[in-house]
Amino acid sequence: MKRFIPLLVCVLALAAGSAATAGNRHVVELFTSQGCYSCPPAERLLGKLISSRDDIVALEFHVDYWDDLVYGLAGRWVDPFSDSVYTQRQRRYKARGLQGENGVYTPQAVVDGRWAAVGSNKSAVEALLDNPVPRAASLTVDLGSIAARVRVSGADPGGADVWLYRFDLRRVTRVESGENKGKTLTNHHVVRSMSRLGRWEGGTQEYLVEGLYLSEGENCAVVVQRADQGEVLGAAPCRP
Repeated sequence: MKRFIPLLVCVLALAAGSAATAGNRHVVELFTSQGCYSCPPAERLLGKLISSRDDIVALEFHVDYWDDLVYGLAGRWVDPFSDSVYTQRQRRYKARGLQGENGVYTPQAVVDGRWAAVGSNKSAVEALLDNPVPRAASLTVDLGSIAARVRVSGADPGGADVWLYRFDLRRVTRVESGENKGKTLTNHHVVRSMSRLGRWEGGTQEYLVEGLYLSEGENCAVVVQRADQGEVLGAAPCRP
């Protein structure tokens, strides 16, 4: 696992440099598992959304509650990208209450920390993406070779956290057991680590993230979200 990445985050009061990426996008979180027979269609849909839309930040979280299930003679499959942290994240959403198809299930799509839908339901997910993009926080991300400068500005939202999600752009896995035995699965934007950069209370704030090196097959995204996984107020990828 690469969940815990050592990063040095400095809060700055300096003007930002030229931004590699800027703007605001919907955040689509897909909760999925390679052990779930009904999940591959949702993963394909997420891939199509990534390739066809420039107004989203897509994050794929692999839960671990499928890892211990035995599917008849096909046996058990442990998802190599699963983590209990992502299961806890989904459970926190359920406890807080989302509009739409709330609950703990796969595949589940959560949009902007507010709405939920079955992740393979194309019309339902696209309908959620037609809602206005939240614009309480404006983000720019200037990504260097081993560091990133993040700038967040906007009106006081009543308290929000700034998060950095690091993910693999595309992973292909041959599944040898479980419900998807014999299938070759392609996953997109697989989250491998998450780091809290700090608190945002409104106005303009900058964060210098040192020790951040991204390989060719990786990217990251910055998300401003109300405390306790509330509404997403802004988001931007590190690379376009």
